[in-house]
Amino acid sequence: MKKIMACGVLFVASFQLAAAPVTFNTALPVSKGEGVVRVQAKYLSATDDPGPMNRDLTVKALPVVGVWGVSPRWSLFAIVPLLDKSLKLDTPSGRMKRSVDGLGDVTTLVRYTAYRNDQPGRTFRIAPFAGIEMPTGKDDEQDAFGRLPGALQLGSGAWNPLLGVVMTNQSLKQEWGASASIKLNNEANRFERGDEARLDLSWHRRIWMGGAAGGLPHFMYAGLEGNAIWQGRHRNNGQADPNSGGTTFFLAPTLQYITIHNVIEVAIQLPVIQNLNGSALQQDFIVTLSLRRNI
Repeated sequence: MKKIMACGVLFVASFQLAAAPVTFNTALPVSKGEGVVRVQAKYLSATDDPGPMNRDLTVKALPVVGVWGVSPRWSLFAIVPLLDKSLKLDTPSGRMKRSVDGLGDVTTLVRYTAYRNDQPGRTFRIAPFAGIEMPTGKDDEQDAFGRLPGALQLGSGAWNPLLGVVMTNQSLKQEWGASASIKLNNEANRFERGDEARLDLSWHRRIWMGGAAGGLPHFMYAGLEGNAIWQGRHRNNGQADPNSGGTTFFLAPTLQYITIHNVIEVAIQLPVIQNLNGSALQQDFIVTLSLRRNI
């Protein structure tokens, strides 16, 4: 009887808070009448400048993600980013630093589980989603050198729709997920960021389990995630910027420590392929630390 009860607790705990992608949010699991809050700290470094300005871009981000299960099939998402951007570059007058910080553009999503196949200890689901990125971040920031370039602004100034589909397969020992999406960026104040399309993949496997016999279970998962991201060229005053946009593919090893209420996560995204246009700045890495909690 004790073994049966322990297995029951293990099963319930695994699906209350399970392994899930760290580098994309659309596959976060959530049940009806429950919520998930994820707070992430991200650090991006981009210093590989093929041009003569020796640019050095640093982005610190604190996206707060809230998810609520409205019904067994419908879930609502809200992503609220706090940003700190800094760009250093060489100019004829010497080395210059331009920076900005504050609230970025908030994104809201709705996800519908169109197909699900639940079996003992396993679930497979396919869910389309759609949303809108709202112009909550300032897009007219200035510093001592004048108006900041559009790509450095906190927000786009436009309402940008997005849609996609996500698939997840979750068992007690492993999880895999895939998400394909597109975001259409619109013009505001004579600047338009390039449209974006991405394909995200994740695989996680349980490498350690504790507490199953004597108490509440907790787990350690290791995983690998891939992010293929294409962006079109930005447009300034209706003219395409030849030094923007392109394709990047990241690989990210991950670790997740999972308890019955909390998940602590870390991922390091490394650019394996960067096929960018002109002298577009290439990225070095993105580090993500994350805390996820059921509510």
